[in-house]
Amino acid sequence: MAQVVENNPTNAELLSTRPYYKPIAKEIEVFEHSYKNKIPFLIKGPTGTGKSRFIEFMAHKLESEMITISCHEETSSTDLIGRYIIKGAETVWLDGPLTTAVKSGAILYLDEIAEARPDVIVAIHSLTDHRRELFIDKLGVTVKAHPNFMLVASFNPGYQKGFKELKPSTRQRFIAISFSYPKTKDEIAILVNETEVNEDAAKKLVNIANKIRNLTELGLTETVSTRLLIDAGKLIHTGLPKRLSVHVAVVEPLTDDVEIVEALKDLCDLMI
Repeated sequence: MAQVVENNPTNAELLSTRPYYKPIAKEIEVFEHSYKNKIPFLIKGPTGTGKSRFIEFMAHKLESEMITISCHEETSSTDLIGRYIIKGAETVWLDGPLTTAVKSGAILYLDEIAEARPDVIVAIHSLTDHRRELFIDKLGVTVKAHPNFMLVASFNPGYQKGFKELKPSTRQRFIAISFSYPKTKDEIAILVNETEVNEDAAKKLVNIANKIRNLTELGLTETVSTRLLIDAGKLIHTGLPKRLSVHVAVVEPLTDDVEIVEALKDLCDLMI
């Protein structure tokens, strides 16, 4: 059985620890209207651009429980909907995270939905249109979604392009918004807030990121994300030398190509 449910904060935890999020455009307003109109919400964008953090922020803002499912190639509809388990001398039904969210009115976040098996997409279809219901075939019952239930999904359109993409028939069941890397001043502000590193160091980290992001000739599968910069900033703030922090938090995670790694290290050493 695939383990798909991450540790999720309780309502009390959501209310007491507000996640930091810096709005980039009108994404908060769009999400609130999506929630109000009960329309599924899709976020598209590269790894580490704040998609998951944004959903955490909105769950807190709306005072809603959030259930996160990290989708992968083994994620099946059974994992999401539920299954029979043996408990003592009995066989009992155990709701999966999708069923739990539908019944309780939580925000269900399907992270990297394109990675999931096709039967997952089939399972959520009736939740993404006017019906807002979930059919549990093993029980022979249909569950109407709680009024506060919301389905949110994310995926990275650039990852393995042409191999794992959402079908148009699925995408058109959501309203969608695109995330990208923040503008320079916004990314600096994010780093300062998230890592407590000084503004000068944050600016240098962002300049490094922008330089590498523009080196398209390297053919990197993924480029420098804000998440990597935050990791580097945290290391710097706790006393690790700046160059070493950038090497281990930014350069090494990008590629295993020895020549590219060395070239990027040299570039970063000059810029930091």
